[in-house]
Amino acid sequence: MRTLKLTLSYDGTRFVGWQRQSEGESIQGLLEDALARFEGGPVSVHGAGRTDAGVHALGQVASVRLTCAHDSATLTRALNAQLPEDIRVLAVEEQDDSFHARFSARSKTYRYQIRNAPIASAFERAYVWHIAEPLRLEAMTRAAAQLTGAHDFAAFRSAGSEVSSTERTVTRSEWRETSGLLTYEISGNGFLRHMVRAIVGTLVEIGRGWREPEEIAALLEGGTRAQAGATAPPHGLFLVSVVYD
Repeated sequence: MRTLKLTLSYDGTRFVGWQRQSEGESIQGLLEDALARFEGGPVSVHGAGRTDAGVHALGQVASVRLTCAHDSATLTRALNAQLPEDIRVLAVEEQDDSFHARFSARSKTYRYQIRNAPIASAFERAYVWHIAEPLRLEAMTRAAAQLTGAHDFAAFRSAGSEVSSTERTVTRSEWRETSGLLTYEISGNGFLRHMVRAIVGTLVEIGRGWREPEEIAALLEGGTRAQAGATAPPHGLFLVSVVYD
């Protein structure tokens, strides 16, 4: 058996998400089906993160154990020939048997894009959240900075996620603006279900003047999901990269 690390990018627009489900196409399902053709039997693929329907990836990572003897370059080409064009395998790498895409990960980076302009291009509609009214970027930036460090992010966790702890460590949380495109990037050692989208939704409410940056501190000190902002739409979110030792 070989353990392989697969790095992928995908446009999540038409998929039900990363995870295989009973109905609809998933990235995991299509990848497992493609690998099964080379393996000659069922294959289980593990992803670093379970991106939701509509969420994209620039650098998702998956791990799989196979017996097939194809070298990494051949397997990369063969998988891309089997997969639809909105899923690309960027690299296949040999790893030792202890490697697991999810459990071996040390940090992840997500990016969220907002087109803050009266009109959004038709060509970016699937990759940005379009907000026409001007946002208070300075206030959003001050609020975002408060999220760095080790905190309890229970207020930004969607219902239905079962985890032993809601504490996570965020190492980067910042906005930048380029010609009306607001980009939020956040890095950390782990993320709760819908955590990034809940954070973005809350920061946008600050940008709209519906709440103030100082409210972030209260949300991190025992706040509930009902007290935080709405969940931002999925299509502005990208899994950028996953870091391993």
